Amino acid sequence: MDFALGLLIFGWVFVLIWVPLVIYSQRKIHPKALFTLFFAELWERFSFYGMRALLILYMTKVLFDQMAQGEADTRAYGIYGAYNALLYAAPIIGGLLADRLMGFRQAVITGGILMAAGQFALAATAGTNLGETPFFLGLAMLTVGNGFFKPNISSFLGTFYEKNDSRKDSAFTIFYMGINIGAFLAPLTCGYLGQRVDWSLGFLAAGLGMVLGVIVFWRNMRKFEDKGTPPDPVDYKKPYFLGLSKQLLIILGALATIPVFSLLINAEGVTNYILVIGGLGIIGYIIYTSFVAEDKEEGQRMIVFLFLFFFHMIFWTLFEQAGGSLNILTDRYVNLHGMEASQLQALNPLYIILLAPVFSWVWARLSKAKREPRTPMKFFFGLLQMAIGYFVIVWGIRSVIGTADQGTLIPIFFLLGMYLFHTTGELSLSPVGLSVVTKLAPAKVVGFVMGAWFLSIAFAHKIAGELGKLIAEPGHGTDPASALKAFADVYMLWGVYVVLAASVLLLMLTPFLKKWMHGVH
Repeated sequence: MDFALGLLIFGWVFVLIWVPLVIYSQRKIHPKALFTLFFAELWERFSFYGMRALLILYMTKVLFDQMAQGEADTRAYGIYGAYNALLYAAPIIGGLLADRLMGFRQAVITGGILMAAGQFALAATAGTNLGETPFFLGLAMLTVGNGFFKPNISSFLGTFYEKNDSRKDSAFTIFYMGINIGAFLAPLTCGYLGQRVDWSLGFLAAGLGMVLGVIVFWRNMRKFEDKGTPPDPVDYKKPYFLGLSKQLLIILGALATIPVFSLLINAEGVTNYILVIGGLGIIGYIIYTSFVAEDKEEGQRMIVFLFLFFFHMIFWTLFEQAGGSLNILTDRYVNLHGMEASQLQALNPLYIILLAPVFSWVWARLSKAKREPRTPMKFFFGLLQMAIGYFVIVWGIRSVIGTADQGTLIPIFFLLGMYLFHTTGELSLSPVGLSVVTKLAPAKVVGFVMGAWFLSIAFAHKIAGELGKLIAEPGHGTDPASALKAFADVYMLWGVYVVLAASVLLLMLTPFLKKWMHGVH
């Protein structure tokens, strides 16, 4: 049997056994809404990671195939960084709209529909050679849809638990495992269909995954009781401007922004300025409100949020090389033993599926014994493991540079080791990050603050694209030894030295951050 096809079949069989076991073991501990949101997010992440596994490879192999390799790589890294940056910046507006007008339910459904349409646009582009315009429109629809979906499904989950509910970190870890089940199946499925059959089928499968996510959410809304509805349902639907309701105006506004986002993704240099100006404005607003807050403790908690924002950004800058430069490295220079490079994107989520219950159990046991590390220390452990992971892959790259011109490839076990450390770092940092935001944020602006949290990932993606460009710079050469040296140098400087320096700084700040959290664990 084709090994890549065998991986696909194994992945689906494994998940069909694993998911029922997880749900059965947790069914009496958590509200039913957790499992509805678990499945909705699972399919949304299937959609996103299916597309992500293919995106940089599709651009370098097909969309920009008329360019020289270095030029195509640079162009693809720039677009990849701009698209993902905007993808995670959009949740700021989506979170604000959900807080003030839409409610979490309608924001999630609206976002899901737009993202499905974006995936189908990419599938049409890849299947018919329509050129770059529909490709960028598809990415724009994904961006706008993600702005509605991503912050609000996480914030919605937080409403089913009290502020300091001891089950909350456990719930977000289970939810995070749902994310990664979708992320595990997506590269195996969409990667196989895209690289072995047809690029358009890979994107089409991703779109169908998003449709399933919307259906799961919509069909199970009765489990949400009275949560997630618009703050004022009557006002939201009555005529507001030119006979149009606020509900319809939001939808029309979202559609109107799609061409704008399309242009920004294409002209990624302009996106840099917008992100810097807009991002600094939002951070400045949070700093201002934290200092003028009537509740001093509430203000100091938001200062902690900003410090965690910075370290979170550094972590994701290096982590998100996975869909960019690490994907290219894997495709060209790693011995894959019959797999496709896109399918290796399933490694990280597979590790999470296996390890998330372990981490959830460990945090719960430590919490019960009153020995659980505070969030800043968990962030420190996450950064430290990221640096170790990059050291492993640099070791692997440097072990073959001398013989790369003779066709020697990097042994796959270096990649397996790197992703293992990146995953344990992610489990130390990311799910508890989502949880702590809902605890630190004032209740009336939790959607906006969650959107601002995703802005840290937006900055990370844009910086990640720039790191990719450093690897693809002219002068590094296209011969294997020269190209591999560029990968090793960038990864050692940024992935090891910079991340280690950040982790040491965080360790020094941890006592102050614990104090300013004022009891939030």
